[in-house]
Amino acid sequence: MAAVEWDPKGGIVVATTGDGARELERFAAAQRAQGVATETLDAAALAAAEPYATRDFALAVRYPQDAQVQPSGAAAALLADALRAGAVLRTGCEVLGAETAGGRITGVRTSTGTIGADAVVNAAGPWAGETSRRLGAPVDVRPRRGEVLVTAPMPPTVFHKVYDADYVGAVGSGAGDLQASAVVESTRAGTILLGSSRRRVGFDERIRPDVLAVIAAKALRLFPSLAGVPVMRAYGGFRPYVPDHLPVIGADPRLPGLWHATGHEGAGIGLSVGTARILADLILGREPEIDAEPFRADRPAVPLDPAAASGTAAPAEPPEPSQGANP
Repeated sequence: MAAVEWDPKGGIVVATTGDGARELERFAAAQRAQGVATETLDAAALAAAEPYATRDFALAVRYPQDAQVQPSGAAAALLADALRAGAVLRTGCEVLGAETAGGRITGVRTSTGTIGADAVVNAAGPWAGETSRRLGAPVDVRPRRGEVLVTAPMPPTVFHKVYDADYVGAVGSGAGDLQASAVVESTRAGTILLGSSRRRVGFDERIRPDVLAVIAAKALRLFPSLAGVPVMRAYGGFRPYVPDHLPVIGADPRLPGLWHATGHEGAGIGLSVGTARILADLILGREPEIDAEPFRADRPAVPLDPAAASGTAAPAEPPEPSQGANP
């Protein structure tokens, strides 16, 4: 657990407006109905849980079951487990297309040769759309850009993962322009991560100072005490986005033998093990512990016509004008 920095610290969602409070109340009630533990915090309880958070809020809800991991550490740990179980890791190996026989996929053609397989799993994250296109069964998975600011190490200041209630709307939005909401969390090293943004700009990797400014301003609304704290660096990445905001987990009926495990957007590391269990059950013909029907690869939001999918699995928005590569 040390390598993945597992921390069951819980999360707190804070609404700073009346509209946000009403939406958060509705959202939390729906989650409670599904068995998710929630606790409404009054002013005293929020101050006790997060002494440095804003006192100007309309509603705060704590999620005591929330936990945090270091994503790259968790990914490395899962990879190590797979290698110990007999998996073979190939790097610098680009997927070029599918080998098929009798109407089903029998392997993958790569830049280093053909790899035969009884089952092929497309788990390429934000590149899953392009990978699926090359395999002949395109799914509508697109990259959605996000950025994070990292402060200099600080004394203990943020004790939960704290979200602005706008985060719920930003995640659920299908808009291609900038969607930003405050997510503030500390790390074991003492730094504080300030997020988050969502933009559909294809695979444009440029960091935009104006986006970072929006992130910082929203974080300061939740934690005014962070004003003047040095920002050490910023980084960005891509989330695998599906228009209906649900992951794609299961068989592709257009190409037997092809399976998908993608489209989790920002929740992939947290849902990785559960996704693997669902997919293993489906591949082996067992009934998964949870209903996998909503994640089917042939639901209306997912498949693309192979004849229409040229170049990329979905049209990428044009890159925004460069504002410089560094904050």
